[in-house]
Amino acid sequence: MIRSVLFDTETTGLDPLNGDRVIEVAALELLNDLPTGKHFHALIDPQRDIPSDATRIHGISNGDLAGKPFFAAIAQPLLDFFGDSKLIAHNAPFDFGFLDMEFGRASFPRLERGRMIDSLALAKTKYPGMPNSLDALCRRLAIDLSARTTHNALLDCKLLAEVYVELTGGRQRGLSLAAQDGRGPVTVYTHAGPRTPLPIVPTEAELAAHAAFLSRIKEPVWLLA
Repeated sequence: MIRSVLFDTETTGLDPLNGDRVIEVAALELLNDLPTGKHFHALIDPQRDIPSDATRIHGISNGDLAGKPFFAAIAQPLLDFFGDSKLIAHNAPFDFGFLDMEFGRASFPRLERGRMIDSLALAKTKYPGMPNSLDALCRRLAIDLSARTTHNALLDCKLLAEVYVELTGGRQRGLSLAAQDGRGPVTVYTHAGPRTPLPIVPTEAELAAHAAFLSRIKEPVWLLA
């Protein structure tokens, strides 16, 4: 099983070099690119005011963060959740840049760029020249956006997890073959959604058509075992 972690941040602004800070971080565990239900989430006191323009985007105000921990207090738990897994984010350089600044203030090393997977870059490759924001991708892929009234980091992670499954193969990801016996027909399992197996079983007519097709091939490899 391949473990990766998908994460998102909310911030006071767009530039950590100008003093903007992380105010929320959320992360979801994925195994073979499917969410397991394990997650990390923290609201963070940024030790500065949140501009009203930023609050309009993510819905988080100064009052919401009163009494919340500073980033230094959640840095190690966040790193423990990340482990040594690949780290997925939408516009990942933005989130990596903010976390690097926060980890640096707390005397932790920056995140290794070799661990970065940018789902925005994947989307631009798959849908060149098209809008590839999280909202646009959800609409394109028929993913329910009704709960997304602001840029909540945990909700964004859950939506991005669905988007990421589609960007990396969708319903065919995790495809497996299981023979009923040594020579019998094969049942193929694929995903009709995250972790939902859908058996595909050929009909008698399809099996007969397949047998007829094989009879026209000289020594088909399917029958040599």
